[in-house]
Amino acid sequence: MIQYKNNEEIALIKESADILGKAHGLIASRIRPGITTLELDQLAHDFIVKSGGRPSFKGYNGFPYTLCVSVNENVVHGFPSDEKLKEGDIVSIDCGVYYKGFHSDSAFTYPVGEVSEEIMNLLKRTKESLYIGIEHAKFNRRIGDIGHSIQKYTESFGYGVVRELVGHGLGRSLHESPEVPNYGRSGKGPKLKNGLVIAIEPMINLGTPDVIQEDDGWTIRTEDRKPSAHFEHTVAVLESGTEILTTHKYIEEYFDF
Repeated sequence: MIQYKNNEEIALIKESADILGKAHGLIASRIRPGITTLELDQLAHDFIVKSGGRPSFKGYNGFPYTLCVSVNENVVHGFPSDEKLKEGDIVSIDCGVYYKGFHSDSAFTYPVGEVSEEIMNLLKRTKESLYIGIEHAKFNRRIGDIGHSIQKYTESFGYGVVRELVGHGLGRSLHESPEVPNYGRSGKGPKLKNGLVIAIEPMINLGTPDVIQEDDGWTIRTEDRKPSAHFEHTVAVLESGTEILTTHKYIEEYFDF
């Protein structure tokens, strides 16, 4: 069952999202060759707790960290590690915050130092596809309109759209109905009603859309081991207009593309 939110609940999600945005900004300020993703995880954890929140992912179905950190061919749900980021890597940082009873969720894929033009284009276009999806997340339209718009844009460049992983509703729970695929048919799926809060999160591969789960039971990587990008916002569908509740503005002080 879809849980629609009232204005007060949406305001609380936005408070959670501001903490999350600032945590992402802190991470962005430290992304560089030589840093370990475990260091980034500790930074995010300490900031969220100090801000009065709780990391949404830590302990969720046994996940042991604050951040999902997915480097290069890893799509999502990667573990932070003591391996240092290298020049030319890309790293997806997915994070959630639980605050005053509500979750927020967002992701951003960072270039580490200088990356190739081909990979930078993947990042830019995946980020653009997120905002294209949000443009189609309008009151009285349907879930399929979101996925169709993302799929049409990204596949025009020959990219692979991951099928096995999708966006989702959220609020008092981290994952709620409905699912929000990054592919689909316009005019299909649940209608977007007033008070719907969803995480839209394109996961787009440079090559094949096919993915594999690693032996840790969490990390998802591309089957062909080509890079993957992931961007995410939490949004509220309102009769008055769709509002992006999470923010990348703190990230964009350091990474503006």
